Amino acid sequence: MTYTIDDLKPGMSEGYTRTVTERDIELFGEVSGDVNPVHFDEAFAATTIFKGRIAHGMLSASYISTVLGMKMPGPGTIFMSLTTRFKAPVRIGDTVATTCTVREVNAEKRRVLFDCVCKVGETTVVEGEALVMAPARAKG
Repeated sequence: MTYTIDDLKPGMSEGYTRTVTERDIELFGEVSGDVNPVHFDEAFAATTIFKGRIAHGMLSASYISTVLGMKMPGPGTIFMSLTTRFKAPVRIGDTVATTCTVREVNAEKRRVLFDCVCKVGETTVVEGEALVMAPARAKG
């Protein structure tokens, strides 16, 4: 389902949940070019503040794009900006629950500001704000 600008109201929210796998990290590294050893080399990662391998922060942040592009507003949405803060690491096997909640709607410009959060259990791993252009209602 796609929500048009006329459907969206402050407080509405939608979510997406995904368990991070080894394959997710491999594919994300391949497509992004980010092959930092903290994501791929357990011996190296053990020497860091994380004490082991972690998923790419942008992998978790990409779940925000999944919510906005596929759920709410959904297909036809144009992503305009994303401000993120990385709060805690995500590891292979962690389940990331992402929620985006409408904060403001500017119907005239078709802009919608969302508060976004990614959590593993009760721990916030990513938080931020996303601005999108929501689809218009079809004329006719």
